Amino acid sequence: MRSAFLLLFLTSTCLAAVERSVTFEKDVRPILKTHCFHCHGEAGEKKSGLDVRLARFLLKGGKHGPAILANQPEQSRLLQMVKAGEMPEGKAKLPDQDISTLEKWIAQGAKTLRPEPESLSADHAFTEEERGWWALQPLRKTFNQETLDDFIHAELAKAKLNPSPAAEPVAIIRRMTLGLHGLPPSPEEVDAFVAAHTQHPQQAIQQLMDRLLSSPLYGERWGRHWLDVAGYADSDGYDAKDIERKWAFKYRDYVVRALNADKPFDQFVQEQLAGDELVPQPHKNLSPDQQDKLSATGFLRMAPDGTAVDASIVAKNACVAETLKVVSSAFYGLTIGCAQCHDHRYDPILQSDYYRLRAIFEPGFDTKAWRAPASRLVSLHTDAQLAEAAKIEAKAKAMDADRIRKQSVFLDDVLAKELAKAPEKERELLNAAYRQLPAKRTPAQTALLKQYPKINQLSAGSLYLYDYTYKTDYAAQLKAMTEQATALRATKPKDDFLPAFTELPRKD
Repeated sequence: MRSAFLLLFLTSTCLAAVERSVTFEKDVRPILKTHCFHCHGEAGEKKSGLDVRLARFLLKGGKHGPAILANQPEQSRLLQMVKAGEMPEGKAKLPDQDISTLEKWIAQGAKTLRPEPESLSADHAFTEEERGWWALQPLRKTFNQETLDDFIHAELAKAKLNPSPAAEPVAIIRRMTLGLHGLPPSPEEVDAFVAAHTQHPQQAIQQLMDRLLSSPLYGERWGRHWLDVAGYADSDGYDAKDIERKWAFKYRDYVVRALNADKPFDQFVQEQLAGDELVPQPHKNLSPDQQDKLSATGFLRMAPDGTAVDASIVAKNACVAETLKVVSSAFYGLTIGCAQCHDHRYDPILQSDYYRLRAIFEPGFDTKAWRAPASRLVSLHTDAQLAEAAKIEAKAKAMDADRIRKQSVFLDDVLAKELAKAPEKERELLNAAYRQLPAKRTPAQTALLKQYPKINQLSAGSLYLYDYTYKTDYAAQLKAMTEQATALRATKPKDDFLPAFTELPRKD
């Protein structure tokens, strides 16, 4: 019994010792980096001559002497100031847990995990622990079982757990249909599956899976998850105007098609980041595959964008910064946006790294020759469609010209009839006053016209008022001609655009 208690005591003592072990790189540096680096070491800033980026810098101290004394926390100036809330200056007091960590580290001798460098450069901006973050590691196979079921069963066995009982057929089809389509199965589908499952369970499940995955509803259901990652929106956001993105659905449909076609993920990523590079300039007479690749770059047009109403450099940079946040969160699993203004406080990303990444996308944004949202659209009209549209427009313009000529004849006829009602001595003056541009009329002409309201108000828009008086149908004829031209224009190829991310061709 005593030996058992002794073993328990020694084990607990060793575990406590391990738990109390505190090192600069793992425990202390993250605290100082978050709260102190910006004033004491980062970007050359060293208030009071103190640099806190290395343990030996703290031991050396600044103008007021050493910041810490190894094994003497009560005598360490750094600890005294953070306990008193005097540091960080002008900010909230450090959490008690952080203060406790600093105190333990100093009390244990201010240990480091490894020898520190003689001087700090960009290569030493982050520790090995920070660079070892899981999101920055290469992909690797984590288990050797051939199937996911094998892996699950193996882990259950390790935990001495038994699998749940097999689900009933009705539960199987409901779970699978809701999971893959987001909607419950119809009663007819349930009945058919239960009947098939009774005869051949595995075959029925396989056929159900194939049917669900081959349905367009699968891409619509699961595409939403990626659209959330991309920040998909049908409007620009930014301010209360929230301008509509009329063609944003092109990117949405691309995502749905990609999932339904089981597009390889590496291709899916490549097309969204560089689809325009896969389609040669100029982007005209595009094949369906080329349209698909350009549609994919809508991923880079999903961030809030206020440059349709605010052309300032601030609004442009905000759009670029928000786009980089989308890219980094989607593909890096990191909040890279924090490095826009300074080296990242938590993730191993330098400010220079941020702008290197931005430089990759800069040609497509080009803040010096910025294109507002409406100017970025890529037309899907072919040359043949454009020629057809031009031909139709020419005919419509000819119809417009005929209408304008006829309109002039109708106005002259009504004017002549109205002038005939005026005294003969004023007819010539009235005719001249009416035909003069309103802005150039003399006061006398204006006064004269006011005496004859029917002449003064005569215009193409008021012809219908005279049709009853003179038993004519001038207004109806002009309306019919307008409608004919409008109907002709409606036969043009419909507008069709992509909200793509592209570069303007260089003018060398």
